[in-house]
Amino acid sequence: MDLLDWYRGELSSRRLAVLVRHLPRDSAFRFAHEGEAAQWSLTDHLLAAVVDHLAVANWMFTSVNRDEDEAASEAPQPVPRPGVDDAMPDDPDAADAPGPAELARFFG
Repeated sequence: MDLLDWYRGELSSRRLAVLVRHLPRDSAFRFAHEGEAAQWSLTDHLLAAVVDHLAVANWMFTSVNRDEDEAASEAPQPVPRPGVDDAMPDDPDAADAPGPAELARFFG
C-alpha cells in the first residue's frame, strides 16, 4: 500500500481512514499516537482488575485473621496500568469530580 495512492486519487479518504483505524495494536503509529495504552487490550485491563481484587481480598483475609499483637501488613499496591498516574489520592473525595456541565449531559 502506497500512501501516494491517496494523493493520486486511487485511494479514497474513507478507505485510508479505515486502514489507519484498524492498524494492529503493536503498530508504530498506534504506539506514537496512544502511547503504552495502545498495548493494553480490554482483556488486559480486566485481568489487572482481577489481580487487584484478589490481592485486596487476600490482604483483608490475613488482616482479619492475624493475632491482635501482630503488626498489620500494608495494603497491596495495584497493578500499574498505562496512562494512569502512580500517585493515588489519600482522600477519595479529592479525586476529580465531574462538573455541572458533565452531570447535566449525563442525566440530560
